[in-house]
Amino acid sequence: MQETFSLVIIIVQLIFWALYSAGLMALFVKCGVKPLWALVPLGREYHLGLCAYKENDARTYAKLSIAAYLFNVAYLLVDHDTIWYDILAIAYITLRMAAVIYMVRITIGLCEIFNRKKSWAWMWFFFKTITVLIWGFGKTFVPSKKVPKIQKGVETYGINADATDDGLTVNITSRTIIDLFKKKYLLKDIHLTIPKGHMVLLLGGSGAGKTTFLNAVTGYEKADAEILLDRHNIYEEYENLKFDVGFVPQQDLMRSNDTVYLTLRDAASLRLPSNVSFLKKRKRVNEVLEEFGLGAIRNSLVEKLSGGQRKRLSIAMEFISDPSLFILDEPDSGLDGVVARGLFEKLRSIADSGKIVIVITHTPDRVIDLFDDVIVLAKDSSRCGRLAFYGSVNDSYQFFGKDSMEDILLSINQKEEGGEGLADEFIGKYAQTQQASREVG
Repeated sequence: MQETFSLVIIIVQLIFWALYSAGLMALFVKCGVKPLWALVPLGREYHLGLCAYKENDARTYAKLSIAAYLFNVAYLLVDHDTIWYDILAIAYITLRMAAVIYMVRITIGLCEIFNRKKSWAWMWFFFKTITVLIWGFGKTFVPSKKVPKIQKGVETYGINADATDDGLTVNITSRTIIDLFKKKYLLKDIHLTIPKGHMVLLLGGSGAGKTTFLNAVTGYEKADAEILLDRHNIYEEYENLKFDVGFVPQQDLMRSNDTVYLTLRDAASLRLPSNVSFLKKRKRVNEVLEEFGLGAIRNSLVEKLSGGQRKRLSIAMEFISDPSLFILDEPDSGLDGVVARGLFEKLRSIADSGKIVIVITHTPDRVIDLFDDVIVLAKDSSRCGRLAFYGSVNDSYQFFGKDSMEDILLSINQKEEGGEGLADEFIGKYAQTQQASREVG
């Protein structure tokens, strides 16, 4: 009798699951989502969030549900007589309650998309299967807009840059991540060569992939790419080349209660190879102190430095290893025009000494005369970072038909970001010019 009752329960559950899945599949068709997602646990809730234009809420719901599942498994395995049993139980309940809140937000979003009263949101919880069937098969339940299709973006050309004996060669095929239920492209089809002695501006709007590009070049986050410095592969020879690549982040990592000298001494210990003697390290610290105008304040505490002095010290910390490739992310952040100008003039002198200097700055026009070249990254229609231009500053003005870096940036930014939305046009135009020059060559 007990077995028969259990079998009936299972059959009823399967019937309700099949009905719910059928209704959800019909709903997904209306919203422009592949119906098979209705059969995938968590995947269906995530795509339901897409239908409601609540993708961020759907992501959070999925993460909370996964965390709750893991806590529940641990809860079932742990000894019931320990305090961990109670802690895991509380954590599981908390996560499930949080997930419910986000599902409420998603269902309210669906009500808005389908032009229905918000009271329908409660129907999803108390009469979920019936509600989904009504929304899925009801002819009067029509979404006001469908989930936008992911566009392919601009065609890739894959023209590799020729390796150089004396500079940086970048050939990035792609940089991807797995973002919940889909593969997302962050960068694609970026090929260029930078000679030594050049100072290069890295220009691009928010989300264009500037930081991702720099991380790929330095080997911090590897891409499907070949990055060569003087024909040496940074990915394959990272241990040998890591001291030849300097990266200065926007936020410095200095201890406020250390002196300038101690800060540079510690940097020398970290950035110089272990086989360099103590005397040579000390000599190098003194050289860099003088080179960056920090000799007079060598015994000053970091917390007492001005903004410009602190930036110079931050740069000096990375320059201690005398890198061939020097990359800086907004080194002029928070500095006034005069101080920023002095800082960039120092970077110009570093490039003139035979280094490669790549800089991100949000105020490029005030120092653009100090740069040789500009790399322009832009988001194509698939929201992937692409190369829209690489060449001299003067050539960039002619290519984009603009007379300032700010105007170039506005031309490639998306319209919803206040730009002209011409990214695809310029990405395609640049790729075609590269292809034509390769054919002529």
